[in-house]
Amino acid sequence: MRDLGEDGPDEGELSVSAPKTWATGAPAVVHALQYALGQTSPRRTALTLLNINQTKGFDCPGCAWPEPAPGKRHRNEYCENGAKHIADEATSRRVSADFFRQHSVDELSRKSDHWLNQQGRLTEPMVLREGATHYEPIGWDEALDLLAGELRALDHPDEALFYTSGRLANEPAFLLQLFARAFGTNNLPDCSNMCHESSGSALGETLGIGKGSVSLDDLYDSDLVFVVGQNPGTNHPRMLSALEETKRRGGEVIAVNPLPEAGLLRFKHPQKARGIIGRGTDIADQFLQIRPGGDLALFQALNLMLVEAEDKEPGTVLDRAFIDAHTTGYDAFAEHIRETSWDAVLEATGLSRDEIEQVHERVLASRSVIVCWAMGLTQHKHGVPTIREVVNFLLLRGNIGRPGAGVCPVRGHSNVQGDRTMGIWERMPQVFLNSLEREFGFAPPTRHGLDSVDSIRAMRDGHAKVFVGVAGNFVRASPDSDVTERALRNCRLTAHISTKLNRSHAVCGRTALILPTLGRSDRDTQAGGEQFMTVEDSMSEVHATRGRLAPASPQLLSEVSIITRLARKVLGSAPDIPWADFEADYDRIRDRIARVVDGFEDFNERVRRPGGFRLPNPVNSRVFRTPTGKAVFSVNDFTQLQAPQGHLVLQTLRSHDQWNTIPYAMDDRYRGIKGGRRVVLVNPADLAGLGLTDGSLVDLVSIWSDGSERRADAFRVVGYPTPPGSAAAYYPETNVLVPLDSVADISNTPTSKSVIVRLEAVAVPTSA
Repeated sequence: MRDLGEDGPDEGELSVSAPKTWATGAPAVVHALQYALGQTSPRRTALTLLNINQTKGFDCPGCAWPEPAPGKRHRNEYCENGAKHIADEATSRRVSADFFRQHSVDELSRKSDHWLNQQGRLTEPMVLREGATHYEPIGWDEALDLLAGELRALDHPDEALFYTSGRLANEPAFLLQLFARAFGTNNLPDCSNMCHESSGSALGETLGIGKGSVSLDDLYDSDLVFVVGQNPGTNHPRMLSALEETKRRGGEVIAVNPLPEAGLLRFKHPQKARGIIGRGTDIADQFLQIRPGGDLALFQALNLMLVEAEDKEPGTVLDRAFIDAHTTGYDAFAEHIRETSWDAVLEATGLSRDEIEQVHERVLASRSVIVCWAMGLTQHKHGVPTIREVVNFLLLRGNIGRPGAGVCPVRGHSNVQGDRTMGIWERMPQVFLNSLEREFGFAPPTRHGLDSVDSIRAMRDGHAKVFVGVAGNFVRASPDSDVTERALRNCRLTAHISTKLNRSHAVCGRTALILPTLGRSDRDTQAGGEQFMTVEDSMSEVHATRGRLAPASPQLLSEVSIITRLARKVLGSAPDIPWADFEADYDRIRDRIARVVDGFEDFNERVRRPGGFRLPNPVNSRVFRTPTGKAVFSVNDFTQLQAPQGHLVLQTLRSHDQWNTIPYAMDDRYRGIKGGRRVVLVNPADLAGLGLTDGSLVDLVSIWSDGSERRADAFRVVGYPTPPGSAAAYYPETNVLVPLDSVADISNTPTSKSVIVRLEAVAVPTSA
């Protein structure tokens, strides 16, 4: 195999077997326990697993899938990946000052993501001084003084960036945006910019709120659930138990995805006898293997068929009473949809007309329909129009604002939705800013800030000079890896508030700080006693999360402590915000949230109830906060990505043993990949057409409209049932192929699911 250098030291002898046709069961339990016991003691493992997702425990720091109501949730309310994620945080391994003395920043920059993560929890603040080669210890006061000094020295507050990932809980998220706006900037990029921003843009425009509208009970009781561009078996496995309940109650599931994902084929529930010794439950009643990006064409075809069926039998297909009373734009939509070309639909989707007509029949037979989706819809240039077309589809038969029906964007990180609710957005509406002003006595800036992609551009061009990352791994979550890394190295100072080591710590400004913080599972004790925080899941349920483990180091500070202490050093007493009180007692933060954020009235009282409370969604009362006060039918131009001859459309994806940017192992059990991540999955017919064979070594080269190319070296080809003309490979290894300027219209989300690539064969040296 071609020498990968230190970038891939964990790559082993690659072996490939047939993809699995079912997910979970006993193997998931075994793998989860093996990983957990490899990270920490049996006692600590038991303590974490007995407290995760329980009403008096801590919320899983993994995905944002909701828990059943108290009294209905299992004692083991977690999945394989959730168990691994919490074991990863609760690890007994530690990264100390000695570690940084042994490893230079340059050496760390050449280590793999897997290796960096496996070193363990960060334990004390570290600084990389200008011109130095190694991080060294620094006290908390000196570290925060250094960061505060750089912020105060900026020519304008907009030269600072405050990035967050969805691991951040509500209370520190609220304080971070409060600090940034009191400092004078709306530069609050977050991980949602790179995943579900297209969802928020489309839903806000058409329904008046950028969130999903359904609950778990809706999912259970729905007649028909679409799961589109989504792999719940790996990315949010507990969704499979909800879909199993849908099937048990007589509902049907349609899976729409470029790859046949094991969890959507058959699910063996590991907490039920039939899931251990039985066959399990077939999930998808129909699987549509769609070409990447073909979902817009699919929903336009379904909408065309519904409109034409109504034309033939007026009053029998569409919900005209709902359309007339609660929507606007139907006539323009209907006129446009009647021009849909079936030839274009079949070419874009790769499906047969018979397959689509079968879906149409299922829709007609269903009184309630839910559409769930994830990044398979959002990370395309036409991601926003695609989701608008999904909304059109639901509006036609009144499947918005009633039980068992609605929109369900499935968020991929535990509190990414809550962070947005708390104000982590570069474009918060004026009503929110007005509430901040009334509550805290200062005028927040009104100029829109920078999202994640624009933040990279600003750092690259020298317009942003200080980067503060609160949780997450910005370098590896971002597109165009080489450009992103050069941008960060162009900063005067980069600072990361983190629990674990990752590549972002090795991509430094002239000065760099690592500020270690408590994990979700760690006890948080302040002057006012032991504290808890809150999170919001994908279905707008807000509940408490309480750490139960002894902190990984006595030198760790909570994110609340770090933010409030930094704010005091930067802002002083102007404006008059009681930062020290907030640090001492998180109830005082929640009191202020209750007065600023809609839906959080009596926050402290309601969140102490078992299971918390659900935020109101006006859509469920058929109240639409759009300019017209009605839901909006939209006209969406047909789009199809065309790859030149000899090229393929690449989508990036996770392996099963991976959480966001961090792989836990070098395997992908459900896809039959073992011992490596630098693989590219290609349809066997395409391999033959390209003159390649299964197992060939290739470089992946992406092409962009300006003629530029980007390259990812040394990937092993794996013949796989991908749609013809397409390929798939793991991120973050392939983020380097996604051009910074290749973004979704309106949302500015990187187009990581539609990258045009060619595969260049690599000659493997023969031994002498």
